[in-house]
Amino acid sequence: MTSVLNRLGRAAFRRRRLVLAVWLALFAATLVGAMTLSGTTDDTFSIPGTESQQAIDLLQERLPAANGAEGRIVFAAPEGEALTGARRAAVEEAIADVARAPGVQSASNPFNGGLVSRDGRIALAQVSFDEPVDKLEEGSREAVNHAAERAAAAGVQVEFGGDAVVEASESGIFELLGIGVAALVLAITFGSLVAAGLPLLTALIGVGIGLTGIITMTGFIDLSSEVSTLALMLGLAVGIDYALFIISRHRTQLFEGMDPEESAGRAVGTAGSAVLFAGSTVVIALAALSITGIPFVTAMGLGAAATVVIAVLIAITLVPAMLGFAGRRLAKGKNFDTGPRAATSTLGSRWVGLVTRRRVPAAVLTVLALGACAIPVLDMRLGMGDDSTAAPGDTNRKAYDLLADGFGPGFNGPLMIVVDGGDGGDGGDGGSQVRAAAEAVAGELRLHEDVASVDSPELNRAGDTAILSLIPKSGPSTAQTKELVQNIRDRAPALEREVGAEVLVTGQTAVNIDVSDRLSGALVPFLLVIVGLAFVLLTIAFRSILVPLTAIGGFLLTIGATFGATVAVFQRGFAADLIGVEQTAPIISLMPIIIIGILFGLAMDYQVFLVSRMREEHVHGAGPTRSITEGFRHGARVVTAAALIMGAVFSGFILEDDATIKSIGFALAFGILIDAFVVRMTLIPAVMTVLGERAWWLPRWLGRILPRVDIEGAALERSVDPQPAASSR
Repeated sequence: MTSVLNRLGRAAFRRRRLVLAVWLALFAATLVGAMTLSGTTDDTFSIPGTESQQAIDLLQERLPAANGAEGRIVFAAPEGEALTGARRAAVEEAIADVARAPGVQSASNPFNGGLVSRDGRIALAQVSFDEPVDKLEEGSREAVNHAAERAAAAGVQVEFGGDAVVEASESGIFELLGIGVAALVLAITFGSLVAAGLPLLTALIGVGIGLTGIITMTGFIDLSSEVSTLALMLGLAVGIDYALFIISRHRTQLFEGMDPEESAGRAVGTAGSAVLFAGSTVVIALAALSITGIPFVTAMGLGAAATVVIAVLIAITLVPAMLGFAGRRLAKGKNFDTGPRAATSTLGSRWVGLVTRRRVPAAVLTVLALGACAIPVLDMRLGMGDDSTAAPGDTNRKAYDLLADGFGPGFNGPLMIVVDGGDGGDGGDGGSQVRAAAEAVAGELRLHEDVASVDSPELNRAGDTAILSLIPKSGPSTAQTKELVQNIRDRAPALEREVGAEVLVTGQTAVNIDVSDRLSGALVPFLLVIVGLAFVLLTIAFRSILVPLTAIGGFLLTIGATFGATVAVFQRGFAADLIGVEQTAPIISLMPIIIIGILFGLAMDYQVFLVSRMREEHVHGAGPTRSITEGFRHGARVVTAAALIMGAVFSGFILEDDATIKSIGFALAFGILIDAFVVRMTLIPAVMTVLGERAWWLPRWLGRILPRVDIEGAALERSVDPQPAASSR
């Protein structure tokens, strides 16, 4: 494989103008597609096979209006006062205006529907729309908000809840921050603007193609807006990493006096092999998200995986082409690899010397420290985010708090009970059989200790389906509400026999519970798949059994420590004030599986980058300890730069007000830095020094059947092209 990549790198170097033109043409084509063929994103949840989705599909057929978007408008008088007189008149006038807004099916008057708190201070208006959230008319949210806010002129506080009236916040500052931090770290690492600019340029081209391709695909299939977010995050990360690794290797060879074309080929043949294997592990981790069985999560994984594939292809084709344009200018700047002080003066050299000399204490202390960090994970509770975890200053958080104060926390997470009569509805007399069944179900549910209220049934026109709105006593993300949903579902078969109709539980709270359960159930299979396939790939790459085992063991320690630290801060509140977390909450269910996918990919990147150089030194005759120290010295600077870039970028998310974004940013930043500096640059060298020559052990029978990919580039050493290329001048 190294020989093939070597020839590819040299060909790209010689035909650099053609290679650049092809990539720019591809970028232009996807950009045109994004501008002309794109559709809208679909952020609705679809969870095939769950009871909540079954109920949603049934309502879409029988009672489409029930599946329309919904929003909440909360009106509140000042403390100690009530919504009476002019304030009540202003609220009613605002609700009448909301009902006339485009796309609004109805807006309830709280004074007629009993949705006013006992003290008369807080009132709730429920807004129903004709279409789901993702199909709302343009300007519908703005019209509703503008109409409702007219009540503020009478001294009424107006707050909004629900996706239909609260638009998701967007920010591009983190992407800009990531590019700025990357430029700074690369400039410091290389001491050369040309060398620092190339990884950024190629990464941006790859990300641009990936994102415009995803946007184009929205015109043909339903994709969530989160697909682009994850693709952007990972595409930028691996695009910089892969280009950085190849360029770093190329510069080292230039400093040694190698011809630029030959150096570009060798860099792609050796470092490019590592990039290919590292990229494969990332793609495996992302594609394995399809195990969840949740379409939007599957789309996120496949979209990001496609962007990583593009990053790999750019690294082995466009990067050597750009090396051709740069020529020997890349040999300017800092030279830590072959300079007179290379072997002794760098922090990396001194660190790996200390670790290899004190190998056993280093390994033991590292494992104990990471194990201690992982202890809180035993208490981890998962759930989907709701308005209770929004920033205190956000309108949806204020609406949540007002409703909880005025009506009880359950008003923020109503359940929808669907009673399906099948052929039992008679339609002619208003569906008396289904109505009777629904009323019987309502009577039964009102007896439950965690049910605050159950509304009268609402029937569809055919009279074969009824819906009940159930208000729990506890909030939407509490264990009590989850238990209530499970109790209703457990009781449903007996109810169905008694009333002669099917009983289903749905609503946003039930959907969130089902998503959480599905993601929790997929976590272990997901880990087994990515770990198993990565083990096979790493065994092929390093022709070793123990090296892949140490890589995977180190990753499991990283994940345990990362989740433990996240639980300690966001669920237990340890040092939460330091990063602006004002209240504890369950960990969002989507986070563990996404964090595992991202961290696994980047951790294997760092593992391959470091250990491939150790393997190369070992194959070229270095002893066990020397191969580790020399390989570490050559690879540590690249891993350090990559980890600092990603750690800084992810840390920027901690500055957000939203607790969910904070937790994801914290977990990614903590995990990246722990894995790079504690696991890959401390534990792995220590363990491999302990193992010595045994680290590269491979059973003979397995060695005969495994393909030889020559990741260390031994074949290139045996076939040096003595003729310098004319194009290198």
